[in-house]
Amino acid sequence: VLDLAFGTGSISRCLLEQGYRVTGVDLSADMLTIAQSKCPEGAFYRASMTEYSAPAQFDACVCLLDSINHLTALSDVEDCFCRVAENLRPGGLFLFDVNTVYKHRQVLAGQTFVFGRSNAGEQVDEKAAMQIPTVYACVRLLAESIAALPLHLYRMTDDNGNKEKARDHPLYKILYRQPNPEMTSFVFWETLMTHLLLWGNAYAQIVRDGKNTVLGLYPLLPENVEVDRDESGELYYIYHAYTDEVPGEQNKDLYFRRDEIFHVPGLGFNGLIGFSPIAMMKNSLGTSIAVDKYGSSFFKNGAQPSGVLEHPGVVKDPNRIRDSWEAAYGGAANAHRVAVLEEGMAYKPISLPPEDSQFLETKQFSVTEICRIFRVPPHLVADLSRATFSNIEYQSLNFVMHSLTPWLVRIEQGIIKDLLLEEEQDTYFPKFNVDGLLRGDYQSRMNGYATGISNGFLSPNDVHRLENMDLIPAEEGGDDYYLNGGYVKLKDAGVAQQNKAAAVQQNQPKETQPDPEEEPDSDNWLSESKPRKNGRRTR
Repeated sequence: VLDLAFGTGSISRCLLEQGYRVTGVDLSADMLTIAQSKCPEGAFYRASMTEYSAPAQFDACVCLLDSINHLTALSDVEDCFCRVAENLRPGGLFLFDVNTVYKHRQVLAGQTFVFGRSNAGEQVDEKAAMQIPTVYACVRLLAESIAALPLHLYRMTDDNGNKEKARDHPLYKILYRQPNPEMTSFVFWETLMTHLLLWGNAYAQIVRDGKNTVLGLYPLLPENVEVDRDESGELYYIYHAYTDEVPGEQNKDLYFRRDEIFHVPGLGFNGLIGFSPIAMMKNSLGTSIAVDKYGSSFFKNGAQPSGVLEHPGVVKDPNRIRDSWEAAYGGAANAHRVAVLEEGMAYKPISLPPEDSQFLETKQFSVTEICRIFRVPPHLVADLSRATFSNIEYQSLNFVMHSLTPWLVRIEQGIIKDLLLEEEQDTYFPKFNVDGLLRGDYQSRMNGYATGISNGFLSPNDVHRLENMDLIPAEEGGDDYYLNGGYVKLKDAGVAQQNKAAAVQQNQPKETQPDPEEEPDSDNWLSESKPRKNGRRTR
């Protein structure tokens, strides 16, 4: 076991110059150039870990295994080492990087779901999964949707729940505008969400000054991060800088304290490290990859099923006939060409057509299965087979409530835990603004605003802010709140009417009682009601 960080090329060059037959596993591309220039034909063989099968025995094997990470299945590594051992002569040299072993130290218990070969026989990891169209669409949808949401830092102003944007806090700009000089906030959160969705964890290095103020956040690749505890029980992080992403720190292990890493874990068993959804669902995703490969092979063969060429006699060179047949009629470009058979040969297909093996149904089920994994409504990844105009708006709201909200809460609580000082956590808090995603159609919004204004909990300027309109000056009533005066408390129902009736009765003039002498005789009321005529006649 050697640490080959100082250069696998130097080791292989020395071995080749001494006349060794060298084989290599997962070596860099420049190793192939060195080997071709330094060794005779057949003295060097290079392959990847999963495809390693050397054609002959070799004197030495140099294994870098850069593709291995702490999520790679140990069984795959063991299989590779066994195949290497079969191709080494007795007493041969077997050199591999000590970092390969170190990367397999499972720090915290529960890290059991790993990338690897699925039951369908396909190798599944984060890169292979992203080549599945539905996985790419779901990851992109979730990552971009969250990255596009405004993230503000708020300050509590009193004990009644009132708040204001903490624009004067150094963390406000980092969260809302630019986490570091090289990234915008959109790119940063999109990257972290992609890490969460593929690896189940998101890590970022926290850069602080001497006053413990956060100056910047830099994302770290989850596949190169390990979490461990020291003797006192404190968590610390190890970052394997195997690339030139950290200037001057190539091929080194960087150690970080807990307060130097912003960590958002996904679903997990121990609460410290999240599981990769891709690793957990590798069998389902492996089936999707196998179906895609089947379809590609089907169209590569000209959309014709494979079969056999029958010859009535004895064929001296069957490989030549097969190769010439595939060259003439194989591939989509040669589809529907007329075949010419000689010497009584006959072609008989032996495979089932795609419709008999339910090829399209299997691909459709894969779309639904992957959407179920990421909790994404199918219509958002262009699968409208079960979407209607009556339920598509509800599905969009359901996406915000049940798909985005859990991720948003994880990130918000992670910011409070890792980026805010302990004395600030009771006063400051981050919040994603999802109001834009929850907006209904124009008529529904206007009816809601009218209700808010008439009931006194929205002012005209509140509505203008929600609609991104210019504010009305305060002197013109833009900040005024109005309330319908007809509303009363339930216990006071009817009191207002009683008070009104009493007031009317109080304001009416009192009736005067007539003099008894002037009262008309009830028996002679008709005669007394008529006007009396004067005795004097007039001309």
